[in-house]
Amino acid sequence: MADDRNLPLRESNLVFGEGNIDSTIVFIGEAPGEQEDVQKRPFVGRGGQLLNKNIEAIGWKRADVYITNIVKRRPPNNRDPSSEEIAAYKPYLTKQLEIIAPEIIATLGRFAMNYFLPDAKITRDQGAIFRIGGRFIIPILHPAAALRSSEMMRAFEATFKTLPKAVVRCESLKEESTSQASATEKRTQKPLF
Repeated sequence: MADDRNLPLRESNLVFGEGNIDSTIVFIGEAPGEQEDVQKRPFVGRGGQLLNKNIEAIGWKRADVYITNIVKRRPPNNRDPSSEEIAAYKPYLTKQLEIIAPEIIATLGRFAMNYFLPDAKITRDQGAIFRIGGRFIIPILHPAAALRSSEMMRAFEATFKTLPKAVVRCESLKEESTSQASATEKRTQKPLF
């Protein structure tokens, strides 16, 4: 990826991802911000501090999960990533997820959520569990959005507190017969619960 001259946003630093490559859960945001670009690490700014706080609040450690973004370099002025940028980085995220092979993907914000669930709405679907292609997707508000209002903060923290039970629920769902259900859920994008 570092040598791929066709990738957009090459004027900023590569922020690949970090954490436990054997983790059951991967947190995926949209793109690095200013502090992430400077430190070359995902989620290290104010939003990252909130993410860390909530990971610890449920008894987990940042080092035990994996954290990355769909786009691996910062768009100028922290603008939203374009569909072309998302498409350009898609093969790398696909390979990254193939190697890590998480059972659960917790998407942080609407861009990451819509990458996997194009018809989902973050305010409606955050905290729900979807099964797509043999993996479970749990949309969560982006930490930066949670920092903007007390209502969003309450929703973000409430969803985060459900993650340990969601992991247990996903384990039990994984053991059930999923071939027919997966095809239906992928087509309809309806939450399992």
